[in-house]
Amino acid sequence: NYYSKEFNTVEVNSSFYHLPKLKTFVNWGKNTSDDFLFSVKVSRYITHIKRLIGCQEALDKLITAAKGLGEKLGPFLFQLPPNLKEDKSRLKNFLEILPKDYRFAFEFRDGSWFIKDIYDLLEEFNCTVVISSSPKFPYREKITGDFCYVRMHGPEGLYCSCYSENELKKIAVLIKKNLKKNIENYVYFNNDAEGYAVENAKTLMKMVL
Repeated sequence: NYYSKEFNTVEVNSSFYHLPKLKTFVNWGKNTSDDFLFSVKVSRYITHIKRLIGCQEALDKLITAAKGLGEKLGPFLFQLPPNLKEDKSRLKNFLEILPKDYRFAFEFRDGSWFIKDIYDLLEEFNCTVVISSSPKFPYREKITGDFCYVRMHGPEGLYCSCYSENELKKIAVLIKKNLKKNIENYVYFNNDAEGYAVENAKTLMKMVL
């Protein structure tokens, strides 16, 4: 399709609200180019309702369905709620149930999570902390896994503002630095309410390639 001709990855957001069927994931995989990758946002049932506790069954169901993407399955994204503060024990218990053969990224929306103990814990399990650009949530350029995950929510208005060239250059520098270290980058623009995401993404790609 048109999108996969312009870009080589997408972050699936619908899975945050309901679980797509296995055949849906399979069809997505079939209808995209060979080098295309899907990042899958984990259900809010796991992150916002169960808050990472007692959710093994729900996690297994999501991963089983997402396997329909085959080799096009990229990282799973956990977007934690802003009212969930740092809890190392809770996070450790959850990390221990994650399968080792997939990539996992965690977007923390409360600043209390950005401490050395949490970074060390994520590094131990090769999970990465999301670099989140927005006017509302904490921004930290920290990579704790073997890949980098960046979410661009908008520089001023959340989900509805356009990045300037200088703001994009800052991310381009980060990406180029990672590439020199053979660190894979996943960058997604979520500032799509006014249609800025596509143009910002294209501009960033030109800066990097």
